Amino acid sequence: MNAKIKWLREKIRGLDMQGMIVSNPVNVRYLTGINAEGILLLTRKENIYITDSRYIEDVQSIITVDDGINVYNFVDISSYDYENFFSFCENVGFEEGYITYATYKNYMQKYKANHLEETEGIIEKQRMIKDENEIELIKKACELTDECFKHLLEFIKIGMKEKTISYEIEKYFLEHGADDLSFETIVASGSNSSKPHAKATERKIQAGDPITIDFGCKYKGYCSDMTRTIFAGFVPEKIRPIYDLVLKNQIQTANDMKEGANIRIISRNVDNDFQLYGYSLVHSLGHGVGLDIHELPFISSKNDNILKQNMVVTNEPGIYIPGEFGVRIEDTVLITKSGCINLTKSDKNYIVVDEQSKNKNE
Repeated sequence: MNAKIKWLREKIRGLDMQGMIVSNPVNVRYLTGINAEGILLLTRKENIYITDSRYIEDVQSIITVDDGINVYNFVDISSYDYENFFSFCENVGFEEGYITYATYKNYMQKYKANHLEETEGIIEKQRMIKDENEIELIKKACELTDECFKHLLEFIKIGMKEKTISYEIEKYFLEHGADDLSFETIVASGSNSSKPHAKATERKIQAGDPITIDFGCKYKGYCSDMTRTIFAGFVPEKIRPIYDLVLKNQIQTANDMKEGANIRIISRNVDNDFQLYGYSLVHSLGHGVGLDIHELPFISSKNDNILKQNMVVTNEPGIYIPGEFGVRIEDTVLITKSGCINLTKSDKNYIVVDEQSKNKNE
């Protein structure tokens, strides 16, 4: 049987559940490799994946005999079948963090289970620790991101629109083997960079602009995430102290991240250092990365848990001066017993693009 399915069956058995409904497509993909619309049922007798005719062929090409999953078409399942999937099951787990209340009521009516039990994110918690294959896929996504950044340093010119840079990032990824973007790319120049989640606009890059680029891709479903703040033409003197402070803390956080390190302490160390200079850490210091771009664990002062080996997380301190500029530096990192490994490896020192154009304008 598929090792992850076997793990989940053993886990729910330990929670006194006799079955489970897995409806979150990311969790379904994690457990089975299936990337299609459908629902996974773990019953007392069998593992069932129900989809429709659009996906049957693809799903059957992914599932092997060893996976122990029976595939059904929605149209072939009767109301009698639904009512009997969980017969003699006292407790059936469901993903309370994913489904709506309306879907919950639908499950109660459709499956006739005695009791639907909250599972408290057991799959998401398991996904925090990556296996060897997952790590290799994330590494590949990060390699593509580094290569894209190298391309951007030659591509970006003063006078170019933020949206043009954003489109180039998407184009590069899709032309070089990525499945998709990890998330909507952020390209924020000048005063737009003071907004942590700014969207690319029609604004044109000007000499002296900081340009914050937050981007990543998916490779075989797994994400990368990297941010660099670069400069157009030259580095303004007023930004240098802020950049140096962010970079110092990004490097220190990388040194602190390892198995057994307390997440709250790591986050507070950064916020405390920022506050010494009159700034604050306005967003989480990082987050887990995997099939979702934002996964457990969240690296923040609200999380008192510890880092564990083979977690993949981001390290992304940032400082933002409203209406003026912002600086964020981010890497995707792999936690090990002795430290962390940067999976995104692009330079983090001052990077200036299009210096020649700036000099011509002068």
